[in-house]
Amino acid sequence: MPAALVANPPAVAAALELHGLVKDFAIGLRGVKLRAVDHLDLRVEPGQIYGLLGPNGSGKSTTIKLILGLLQPTAGTCRIFGVSSARVEARRDVGYLPEAPDFYRHLTGRELVRFCARLCGLGGGTLAARCADVLALVGMSEAADRRVGTYSKGMLQRLGLAQALVHDPALLILDEPTAGVDPLGAAAMAGLFLKLKAQGKTVVITSHLLAQMEEICDRVAVLDRGRLVLEGAVPDLVGREGRQALVVETLSPAELAELRAWLAARGRTLEAVETPRARLDRVFLQRLERNGRAPRP
Repeated sequence: MPAALVANPPAVAAALELHGLVKDFAIGLRGVKLRAVDHLDLRVEPGQIYGLLGPNGSGKSTTIKLILGLLQPTAGTCRIFGVSSARVEARRDVGYLPEAPDFYRHLTGRELVRFCARLCGLGGGTLAARCADVLALVGMSEAADRRVGTYSKGMLQRLGLAQALVHDPALLILDEPTAGVDPLGAAAMAGLFLKLKAQGKTVVITSHLLAQMEEICDRVAVLDRGRLVLEGAVPDLVGREGRQALVVETLSPAELAELRAWLAARGRTLEAVETPRARLDRVFLQRLERNGRAPRP
């Protein structure tokens, strides 16, 4: 009896897929064009935290606007969960936090999140509970009934994150989400991003905080002048093959000489002797935690 034929499972659509994406801007009156995004290919799998890195003017913000449909590409395609970003339905499952959110200052934080929730089609009896949940998630419950005009920049970033989450999107696009946020808040936001990943969400982040991106991102892409210059899994990019680091108590000169001789007898070389240093952000957070200040967004 012939073996039963098993159909191949359908391929899982990428959370975000850019192919040959180009964006030109006309400058001046002579038809001169500035190429902000230059044949960009990217693929972000569902459930990843993906870092989009690069210096100022590298094309990160333009790329985000193309993904969100705020700009039309000169050439190439962008698909969100398999649907062209040119179609409105592709963006219904996307949450967005701009780099410098500018919200209605006369509204309270709760009113602002409620307004954004209604724009996303939420309503009924669950609306108030959902708004309360996301405000609590980003640590804004206590300030939720204050006017937005009284918020600090860090509080505005947290409010922006709440409005990006209120409709429970599968894809979050966050442009410099920790800009203006103190180290405690930045650490708490990093923890929140990891929690969202654990819930199955895909998070695309632009940031200049490379140490934080190294800790939380699965993959990163580096742009320069609109072109992709580096892309890959973080461990593959920062690791060094064929090397090991051993941390031991301080050795005396005689012990170091003995260690070098032991390695030389086995065809090995002690390449460097360094004193490990703690990162300043970790020292800062550890000291505050000892004083009872746990990281919070």
